[in-house]
Amino acid sequence: MRGARPYRVLWLQSGGCGGCSMSLLNAEQPDLYTLLSAHGVELVWHPSLSESCGDDFLRLLADLESGREPFDALCLEGSVMRGPNGSGRFHQLAGSGRSMMEVIAGLAGRARHVLAIGSCAAFGGVTAAGGNLAEACGLQYEGEVAGGLLGAGWRSRGGLPVINVAGCPTHPAWVTDTLAQLARDELPEERLDALGRPRDYTDHLVHHGCPRNEYYEYKASAERPSDLGCMMENLGCLGTQARADCNIRPWNGGGSCLRGGYACINCTAPGFEEPGHAFAETPKIAGIPIGLPTDMPKAWFVALASLSKAATPRRLKVNAVADHVRVTPGASAPGRGKKGRS
Repeated sequence: MRGARPYRVLWLQSGGCGGCSMSLLNAEQPDLYTLLSAHGVELVWHPSLSESCGDDFLRLLADLESGREPFDALCLEGSVMRGPNGSGRFHQLAGSGRSMMEVIAGLAGRARHVLAIGSCAAFGGVTAAGGNLAEACGLQYEGEVAGGLLGAGWRSRGGLPVINVAGCPTHPAWVTDTLAQLARDELPEERLDALGRPRDYTDHLVHHGCPRNEYYEYKASAERPSDLGCMMENLGCLGTQARADCNIRPWNGGGSCLRGGYACINCTAPGFEEPGHAFAETPKIAGIPIGLPTDMPKAWFVALASLSKAATPRRLKVNAVADHVRVTPGASAPGRGKKGRS
């Protein structure tokens, strides 16, 4: 546990949309500021939440860079813009004449911990899509390849690699939980996965807790976006592969992509932004989805899927391709053949 001084966090934004900050503001029970205060975390500066700007911010930045003003964590939201030709001049810090790339690298060397907030800061994300003319990258990854701005072997002063709180956007609790653990010195490297993501949320699959799991079990598949059935077979859902706990601790108390009728696009993973096909489309070979559940051999999946489809209750077959429940669970004892209402 740290001493009386708060755990001080500097939050910067680079090549991104600001969606992770917007998501962070949805922290609830308690709200963001109460939560940070409870864990001894202080925001030194945030581009949307702090009053200081212009010359005041540049003076603060100079103090942070020189060490006159202490801080513990650097949080970067958005990818690092290295273009054109590695100069970083596509993104300069206003009023300074310096590239943001240079500023980020310098501050990373000062911070005890460095966090990439969102998949853009972690892997390059959406900013790196479409040929990547901006030469965007993550802090320690470029896509799934280690390197990025800081280099594959880089470690912070606290001994950790960049902590990739990946997601597009991130769940507010993924960010606040990580900061709280760092403030208490309770995030060892073994609690990060192979891509530097906190295992508190990546030890789970989006599939866990999915409200459509009964349809998945019987391979009762949706055919249109408004259908109630499982979206894996036809509509591009990657929830059985995506590492996140979105359906275990839903967003804003009750929401997730799948609960809202949208297929999971695996936004916590590098390269999610360019799957090579439409997001709401499942590529297949000989009728078999290419992206199968994590840890399941293809032959097993085909065999289980065939058995499941053969055993699918009428209720699920009908409801899977409907936009509302048409057949309710039967009240009769099993085997009596009584049908629900349509």
